[in-house]
Amino acid sequence: MKLPRIELELGLFVDMTDDIAQSERLFELLSAFALKFDCPWIAYGPLASKQRVFNPNRQDSVVMWNYPAEWQERYSRMGYARIDPLIKKGRKEAGAFRWSEVYTDKSITEDGRRVMDEAATFGLRSGVTVPLHGPADSFRFMSFAQSSDCELLNRTITYLQMAALRFHLMVTKFDTTTASEQVHSLSAREIECIDLVSQGKSSWEIGVMLKVSQYTVDFHLKNVMRKLDSTSRTLAAVKALKLGIIERQ
Repeated sequence: MKLPRIELELGLFVDMTDDIAQSERLFELLSAFALKFDCPWIAYGPLASKQRVFNPNRQDSVVMWNYPAEWQERYSRMGYARIDPLIKKGRKEAGAFRWSEVYTDKSITEDGRRVMDEAATFGLRSGVTVPLHGPADSFRFMSFAQSSDCELLNRTITYLQMAALRFHLMVTKFDTTTASEQVHSLSAREIECIDLVSQGKSSWEIGVMLKVSQYTVDFHLKNVMRKLDSTSRTLAAVKALKLGIIERQ
């Protein structure tokens, strides 16, 4: 792609985001922009939160990613956000960095390298991560991934970083309120139940632990699913983790 064309595409992306007020639509626009650079997979997070309860002052937003469904499920189920070397490096860096830099870094742990190796088996073979640091020690990042081993050019990384920052600024304008409303609508008992679901407990086990009936547990979990707009308790647990309602144990 020639330079004038890249600038045109970035300008078009910025102009189109001006009239968008939905994070999902913004994500679609960014996905289309990234695809022009052969990056079909993108992720916006945090995928790891230190918070027990959502704090709107930290500008927390819902995680959005279009990674292969099988990898999303495994990543969440295995709690890889705790050992993901991309997240660890992102917290320390101010600018974008290539995944290859992280993989070859002498400080990477064996577990961290294993996460990246597994990601490659699901098609995420190379990429770049853009740290997005904000006020009150808030942290977000955007990752752009490729299915090939080709390294992205410096110029390409610059444009992807600019698009990521634009996306982040737009999303944080309106996504915070929505997420905050979802969190505060959950009762203490509902949070207890979905927290135990995230730990792999069944309704019967949760009932025993909380000294309530299985019927009561199912009732609370159905409410959580409805409030978090999830089709299953597992998806509700994943979303609760992403929103910072609960923490992975």
